[in-house]
Amino acid sequence: MILEKINSNKDVKALREDEIDLLAEEIRQLLLETVSQNGGHLAANLCVVELTIALHRVFDTPNDNIIFDVGHQSYVHKILTDRRERFDTLRKLGGISGFPSIKESEHDAFGAGHSSTSISAAAGIAAANMLSGSESYTVAVVGDGAFTGGMIYEALNNCAEAERLIIVLNDNDMSISANVGGMSKYFSKVRSSVKYFRFKNGTKRFFEHIPLLGKSLIKGARAVKNSFKRVAMSQNFFEQFGLNYYGPVNGNDEKHIERLLKEAKDDKRSCVVHICTKKGMGYKPAEERPDLFHGVSGFDINSGKIKESGKISFSEQFGNIICRRAENDGRICAITAAMPDGTGLSEFAKKYPERFFDVGIAEQHALTFACGLAKKGMVPVFAVYSTFMQRAFDQMIHDAALQGLHIIVMLDRAGLVANDGPTHHGIFDAAFISQIPNVLFYSPNSFESLEECFDKALRADCPVVIRYPKGNEILCDGFEKGEEIDIFDCGSNPESAIITYSRLTENCKNAAEICQKAGVAARVISIKRLSPLPTEEIIAALQGVKNILFAEEGIKNGGIAQRLCAELFDKGELCGRSYKIRAIDAIFPPSATNAELYSLLALSDADIAKAIIEGDGNEA
Repeated sequence: MILEKINSNKDVKALREDEIDLLAEEIRQLLLETVSQNGGHLAANLCVVELTIALHRVFDTPNDNIIFDVGHQSYVHKILTDRRERFDTLRKLGGISGFPSIKESEHDAFGAGHSSTSISAAAGIAAANMLSGSESYTVAVVGDGAFTGGMIYEALNNCAEAERLIIVLNDNDMSISANVGGMSKYFSKVRSSVKYFRFKNGTKRFFEHIPLLGKSLIKGARAVKNSFKRVAMSQNFFEQFGLNYYGPVNGNDEKHIERLLKEAKDDKRSCVVHICTKKGMGYKPAEERPDLFHGVSGFDINSGKIKESGKISFSEQFGNIICRRAENDGRICAITAAMPDGTGLSEFAKKYPERFFDVGIAEQHALTFACGLAKKGMVPVFAVYSTFMQRAFDQMIHDAALQGLHIIVMLDRAGLVANDGPTHHGIFDAAFISQIPNVLFYSPNSFESLEECFDKALRADCPVVIRYPKGNEILCDGFEKGEEIDIFDCGSNPESAIITYSRLTENCKNAAEICQKAGVAARVISIKRLSPLPTEEIIAALQGVKNILFAEEGIKNGGIAQRLCAELFDKGELCGRSYKIRAIDAIFPPSATNAELYSLLALSDADIAKAIIEGDGNEA
């Protein structure tokens, strides 16, 4: 086992040439074994095995800085640095993160989880190195999918003067789903430039075989090479930014990559190294369906069958609803930021391709694009993960709410997202959306209420946001349905109430049943409209209640519980009542299962029931 010898990147450098392919094979096997059990990002990591080996043979982390864009492809980097023996803890509570983390290892140069940030961070680190006189190299590893995000171009505009900055463009023609847009077409053109490929590689091999003068002739031929490159591919995009350009080369050939990285390293200027890889490389099911194996909950290695719950998710239910409504309403359009599968829009894209828009990994653009559609009478529906919606906060205020444009934002993965960790938990949306004026904000607690909320959104004349969790339908039978709140009584004449919303409704119902067994009657109030809050309905539901617990699967500061407390206080409804808030306070929740996270945050059934039974809240 070659891998057993690898305890640091120094060991990678010491490998013989004939051991490198064996190492790559063993790494792929370890990736398959671990991700099949723990879940995680598979296809992207399989395709960067040779690249990561080459990076650690050419550069010296942590002295040199390697930054992975998004970071979901950093598993191989973790294995080759200082985390091989703990790799089986990937994405588990207290284990290795599924993304780079500066708290986890000095070899992780910059934390990530969202797309298109790496070049900006790398440019900043390179600038700091220049100011301090350091000769360290900074390498940003960027997938071609990230080039659909505008932040990349803001960063490229400020890279030309940097020293020892190398941008590795990992071109696999994919982000999560197939890439779209002008840059995707440009990269396809570069990939298909056979004339350039053959000329460059053939010329270099010829010069390398000339004794003594070979290296000098290679440098002298660079101008000729660049001239031919412009003829073969017109003007090179990156060179217009003042960056030297190397490639493209086969990104799954370690020797070629290593040779090109050394050439870029010797340049000492800002440059781009373009490699072409195959997403899912080395595992046939992932090669054939890289979109399915981008992020998986687990799978059978032999058959390639992905573990599924067998139940319909909120995302899929939303997809069913929008397809039915679009059949009778030609104004409905659907927008995704490179995630049609993850957000449930794949079927809509097939049925109504002319009304479906995949704008790439560009949430800010997607939001304002939706506003443009709305301005001309369309009803745009932008489906996006909660954690990625954070990037479009300004557009939601400035372009949507301020102008009162009728857009619908479907916030998927709202609340805790098991195992993906702090970069992907959707715990901030309730706080930042609810503070924006002129926005209707819903949080359905069932598939039935999801459809009701969507229909209300279609009838609205202002921006509407609907949030829902990852996973299957919430089990909340027995509730008395209201227009904006649902009520569940466990015991007669309850003097305690639990106010909550969304998926936590199920935990609160279970908690109320625990309370009843302990002789405490409790009422659960599940809010379906978060802004404006249905305060009068909630006040009516609090008649006879002396103790109130606000339970929230979101941040406490500025959250729904605090806003509701303030409104109740202003109306004198907290006088003589004890109250407390259970929410996420002063912590970024880690990677863990939902059950582990609920226990950690004191939001489990038992924790909520205990808080009600003890009844030790504040009193206004």
